[in-house]
Amino acid sequence: MLRALATTLLLLAGTPVLAVEPVRDCPLANAPLGVDAPLSDVLMHPGGPAALASVAPDLVSGFTRNFGGGGLPPGFANILSVASLLEVRPDGGTLRRALAAKLSALPITDAFTVARCERYDHDRPALPSADGRPQVLVFEKINGFRDKPSVDAARARLRAIAAARGWQIVFTDRGGVMNAADLARFAVVVWNNVSGDALTLPQRAAFRAYLEHGGGYAGIHGSGGDPKWFWDWYADTLLGARFIGHPGRPQFQTATVQVAGEKGRFTPATWPLLEEWYSFDRNPVAGGAVAIAVIDEKDYQQIGYRGESLSMGYHPIAWRKAIGAGRMFYSAIGHRPENYDEPHAAALLAEGIAWAMGQKGTKPYAKSHK
Repeated sequence: MLRALATTLLLLAGTPVLAVEPVRDCPLANAPLGVDAPLSDVLMHPGGPAALASVAPDLVSGFTRNFGGGGLPPGFANILSVASLLEVRPDGGTLRRALAAKLSALPITDAFTVARCERYDHDRPALPSADGRPQVLVFEKINGFRDKPSVDAARARLRAIAAARGWQIVFTDRGGVMNAADLARFAVVVWNNVSGDALTLPQRAAFRAYLEHGGGYAGIHGSGGDPKWFWDWYADTLLGARFIGHPGRPQFQTATVQVAGEKGRFTPATWPLLEEWYSFDRNPVAGGAVAIAVIDEKDYQQIGYRGESLSMGYHPIAWRKAIGAGRMFYSAIGHRPENYDEPHAAALLAEGIAWAMGQKGTKPYAKSHK
């Protein structure tokens, strides 16, 4: 009785309904540790650091479970694995086998499950009432690398796009919004520079069903930029390509962007843009995507921080495709805050979101589930 009353009061106050019980249904809740587990999980396990040190004492020297994130969460350790650190070592293969054996022997207790699931949530936000306009949800739960200037600039641009196009826009950083009832009202879910695995298993299933039955997804920059993925469907099916790096010599370079025109969508344009250019492990077009914008690799040096080549040849930087009955759009443009105000880039983002929503701003998912 008291719990129900508290929930009602929270809803009336417009605050998220916070879960009372700790999260235990995150994707790797009870999975054994190994070299492909999130580095943060290994570092937070009571026996993890000692296991690493017994084989490779210098492997994580100076690292903490949330290094680079400034708190709990987010942190770089959530988007790396032990294997990520071994890739650059000549003895990586030998160390991998030894570390795999050490880590797999560590016990997975209930306390550890709760600790590794702490960065997820069951908090269902109190959404404002729909007002009859096309509905846009902006998802901002970031468990990995949070680049605040990019996130804030994207949010401001999304507000401006919604105002110009007559959409009602709702923002949340709660994974609990990923449920069938809440998702059904939205024509599209925009992932604003989301980094790090963010959804529990039921939330993953709800979002995937929403999309495959007619919903829309639009991903911005960092939402496709993690070096290590822990949700294969998101990386390989939804995005259709995995991030492999961006130039480091220098990080920001000018390239020519060319947008292919489409009838009723995606205004054709060619323009130079200074940006952090992502490279991917495959051409998404080979997996059924349509390239909306490409960049000319002759304009810049495709060299990573370790001196590795990041050349793709034909280099899509924004693309779209069908996901079941739904639609996805992704643009890798968006690290530099200034680029959200660049007219061509802003138009590309607006047109991509509109395409993911469906023609004339309809809500195909909601219609199919009436």
